[in-house]
Amino acid sequence: PRMMDKAREPTEEEMMSFVGERAKAAWTELRQFIEDNYDFVPETVFYGAKYGWTVRYRRSGKTLCSLFPEKGGFTVLVVLGRKEATTALSMRDELNSRVNELLGNTEQLHDGRWLWIRMLAMNDVDDVKKLLQTKRKPKRR
Repeated sequence: PRMMDKAREPTEEEMMSFVGERAKAAWTELRQFIEDNYDFVPETVFYGAKYGWTVRYRRSGKTLCSLFPEKGGFTVLVVLGRKEATTALSMRDELNSRVNELLGNTEQLHDGRWLWIRMLAMNDVDDVKKLLQTKRKPKRR
């Protein structure tokens, strides 16, 4: 289950509590990576009755990714355009088998390849970081 109460935007603390102890480190690590490496500001958005609340990283109408808090975990949505998907497919041997299979089995639609990645372990975070880097290079320090 996801956070579905449209009438009340969840706080960061509520989202952290909702994703649970096992997923908290991955949630924090991924958010920290995005905020350290990209000029995208997180916004908490209600994504609709089917998906609930999400933390979306978006700038100038372009979305980097969205994180959907779930009971005991979370899912990351990364949408890859054709060029990005081609790049991601060329580095499949660098991805874990689950993310690799998801990438290979997700249809390329006119608006992109929608990868809904359920975060199960820290190596999933590493794979999401790699996918984000196909969308946009991290800023230099």
